[in-house]
This record gives sequence, C-alpha cells and structure tokens, in this order.
Amino acid sequence: MDERKVSPGLILLAVPLLAFLLAPVLVTIPISFSADPYLSFPPSGWSLRWYRAAFSGGAVLDAFATSVILALIVTALSLLTALPAAVALVRLRWGWVSALEGFLTAPLLLPAIVLGLAILIVFAPLGLLATFPGLVAAHLVVTLPYALRVLSTALAAAPLAAEEAAATLGASPLRVFWRVTLPAIRPGLAASAALCFLVSFDEVVISLFLTGPRLTTLPVWMFHHVENEADPLVAAVSVLLIALTVMIVLVVDRTAGLSRTFVK
Repeated sequence: MDERKVSPGLILLAVPLLAFLLAPVLVTIPISFSADPYLSFPPSGWSLRWYRAAFSGGAVLDAFATSVILALIVTALSLLTALPAAVALVRLRWGWVSALEGFLTAPLLLPAIVLGLAILIVFAPLGLLATFPGLVAAHLVVTLPYALRVLSTALAAAPLAAEEAAATLGASPLRVFWRVTLPAIRPGLAASAALCFLVSFDEVVISLFLTGPRLTTLPVWMFHHVENEADPLVAAVSVLLIALTVMIVLVVDRTAGLSRTFVK
C-alpha cells in the first residue's frame, strides 16, 4: 500500500482551512435544536420542535418528495445518456472528439444564473415552465456534463486489453461491454450516480426560474422560507440534508469504495 507522509506544514495549513469550511455546519447544528422562535446563537434553550415541524409540515415533505423523485429520474437519465456518449468519445477515437466533448460539457463553464435565464427563454414558448418534465430537462442539462466527465475518466482508465482479449475469444460487443467494461468502471458509475443525485437535489438557481406555486423543490422552498421567516426550521432541514449527504457517501463507500471511486 502506498503510504505518503504528510508534512507538518501542510497539516498546519489544512486544519484552519478545514475549520473555516466546517464553521457554518458547526453553527447550524446547535441552532437546529434551539427552543427559540427565531434564529439566535447560542440558543437560549434546547428543543426538538423544529425537527417535529420539519416532519409534520406538508410543504416541507412535498418539496422533499419532489426533490428526491426529480433527482432519481435525472440521475437515471444522466447515466443512460452519458454512458454511451462516454464510450463513443473514449473508445471510437474520432478526430473531433475534443470539440464534441467540449460542447457537451459547456454548461459547466456557464454561470448558473445565465444558464437558468437561457433555459427560461427556451422553455417559455414550449410550455415547460412550472412543469415536472421541464425541471427534469433543466437539471439534466446541469448533471449530464458531470456524468460524462466522470465516466469518460473511468473508461479511459479501464484496461482496454481485457476488452480486446474478450472480443478475440469470440464475445460479442454487447457481451464484452456487460461482462468486462461495466465491472471495470463500476466505481465511476457509483461516483456519477452520487454526484448527479446530489447536484440535482441541491440545484436552486436554475430551479428558481422554473418552479411555481404548485411545483417546488426543497432548496427553492428553503430559499423562499428564509426570505419570509427567521425561525430555525431551515437549520433543522439543513442538518437533515447534511445527514442525507453523509449517508450517500457511506453508501458509495460500501458499494464501490471511496478511494477507488474518487481518487485516481
């Protein structure tokens, strides 16, 4: 196993930076257990009232269900679209692969508000505003480049000799892909699925352009709630979302391994 020593200077630099990044989380957690009717730190008392409000509030649960269903559908469509595209880009070795890959990943270079405004202008004449298919299409524009990048990297690192050996022994292209290629890129698939789900679930800027009174996602609901209210309910929901993120990371670690999934 390759063990690299970390210099003390790097540790001294990383610890305060890590503390700075985690400071909002460390403040949000105690606020979520506050008994106060307004945001305050430190809380004057402790209570689970805001967690009970989160689980009993119909608007919160409806927005959460919408976000989960939306993220699952977008993740599945992203993988189904990005996987064949990544195979074509990596394995076929066309002369204009770089230009095509740059075009497919261009949404990563655009500010979210510019992309959201462009999607609004395109979707308005098509009647896709404040509709679930419109949200799926808009989120797919954002998640597809992530899935394509991760899967392309995983395919580039997969042993091509194993696929050629299987084809030489008489396996069909579909069988080679199913029995050799897919197992080799399983960590990349896990990373793509986790990343697409989290990106779609957390998307708020583009969703603000497309949601309406009858259709809203959890991040959009939190955004509007903070505008109108100053209670710790959003802190409680934020802690639950942090727990959900940690759970997804643990699932990825158990199924594919974090070192193989995210470290190359």
